Amino acid sequence: MTNVESLRKQIGCFIDIDFEQIDQALRSHPCESTVFDIDLTNDAPLLHLKEWLKRKPANAAAIFLTDKASLLQHARACALGATDILHRPIDGRELLTKLWGDVGSLSVDHGNMAIRKSPAVAAAVDALQSIFSSASLGEPLNSASIKSAGDAIVDHIETMGLIAWIDTVRRHHSLTYQHCLLVTGLAVAFGQQIGVSRADRQRLSFAGMLHDIGKARIPVAILEKPGRLDEDEMAVMRKHPQFGFDALETTSALPAEMLDMVIHHHEYLDGSGYPHGLCGNEITDLVRMITIVDVFGALIERRSYKPPLSGSVAHQILLDMGPKLDKDLVRAFQSVADLGPHQ
Repeated sequence: MTNVESLRKQIGCFIDIDFEQIDQALRSHPCESTVFDIDLTNDAPLLHLKEWLKRKPANAAAIFLTDKASLLQHARACALGATDILHRPIDGRELLTKLWGDVGSLSVDHGNMAIRKSPAVAAAVDALQSIFSSASLGEPLNSASIKSAGDAIVDHIETMGLIAWIDTVRRHHSLTYQHCLLVTGLAVAFGQQIGVSRADRQRLSFAGMLHDIGKARIPVAILEKPGRLDEDEMAVMRKHPQFGFDALETTSALPAEMLDMVIHHHEYLDGSGYPHGLCGNEITDLVRMITIVDVFGALIERRSYKPPLSGSVAHQILLDMGPKLDKDLVRAFQSVADLGPHQ
């Protein structure tokens, strides 16, 4: 059976885990993810377990551990309603991949010639892959590669313009990568339009690429769902700012402003945002800027269930959000929206 302390050491810093005997677990309600390491030849608890699993949330994971050579254990796990099967001895990183999905698959877009032909976009994709990998594996952030990509992005926006960036990155197959790339380009263009220094535009690029790092710990099935998220899925998605902060707090020597931006880019000035309900002066200028480009980016990205909005329509929505956003920055963002897509 599983070495509890070994598994806790492997993945305890990534997710909250509890270990229970099967009879104790069956007296509680099914949760988002459960891993079963039980004797599948013992019939006594299996009927109760099958009924218990019928009550689990629709997208909840039920992962069973089996001996690799046992076809009987595999068959019984499937009959009980296993969503996935792992072989003993369990590997913590393999388990995380089963729980979250293969986040590395999001970056793969070999057939996309537009992205491959753009050095700046290709560098940004590589940097995002490094960012998401570090968050999912608990490794230090490679700040040098992010800064190098940021330099290329600043050059690209200066020479090629924002619309060329948008047209290219909206072709990326991953909704998650598309959004991060849009936010990064928009942040750089915003800095350029309001006349900040090149160093500050590189800082905005770094923030754009980093802001959604917590999504590396959200199940890929939710991240890349082609339709709208339901309430349960949205509740999981809303955890990504905290996940991002947790991933960075102990592994990377980042400026405090970057950690603040990662955890607070969904806060609104009127206190209606999350995760902490900050308001007014509690929200820094960098967070205010990234929040604006984050909302705008979501409005103009391509989704299967909605057409992308034009820059002018998306900017009007920012204006209509009133006290939620910094009105002076939203007005200043008008010039960026005018450079954006017409559809």
